[in-house]
Amino acid sequence: MAMLATANGAMTFYLSVVNKMLNNLGGPIATSTIVGLYMIYGLLAYYIIRKPGTAVITYSIGALVQSFIGSAYGLASIIVAALCYMVVLEGLCWITRYNKWNLTFMLIAGAALVPLWFVFAAQMFGYTAWGWPVLISAFVTRVISGAVLCGWLTKVLGDGLIRTGLLKRYRSSEQPLEV
Repeated sequence: MAMLATANGAMTFYLSVVNKMLNNLGGPIATSTIVGLYMIYGLLAYYIIRKPGTAVITYSIGALVQSFIGSAYGLASIIVAALCYMVVLEGLCWITRYNKWNLTFMLIAGAALVPLWFVFAAQMFGYTAWGWPVLISAFVTRVISGAVLCGWLTKVLGDGLIRTGLLKRYRSSEQPLEV
């Protein structure tokens, strides 16, 4: 968890630069295409460990690391985003009793991480000034990005790590890989 969270803290620093470039090229819709990458570390940790509290610990460590590294969006956004991701992911995994890890669940989980943070981000960063067509387009793009770049990519990376045998001591390697 700590390793994934630390790697994400560093990755987020560089992603914010990419995000700023995308904003210059295509505004809020272009920046929405990479949102799924910001959330992947918590879902990947949960995919590997599969125990209650994984999202709380992982996203907390990630927020702490990001706080030290810095963010183009400020400390409040780091903390609020982490809290939103924690609540949603812990809730989803609790609903499935920590036993659903197929591709469908991963796509849903990646997509589900978006809406709560989007509501807070809209207030914090003034998205509401975009107007409804842009706001809805950005939201839909972010949900798709969450499903693909967080959900699907987590499944691919997680299954790849399981196949290497590196995760033998974790619950993920005890259960057969699901499609």
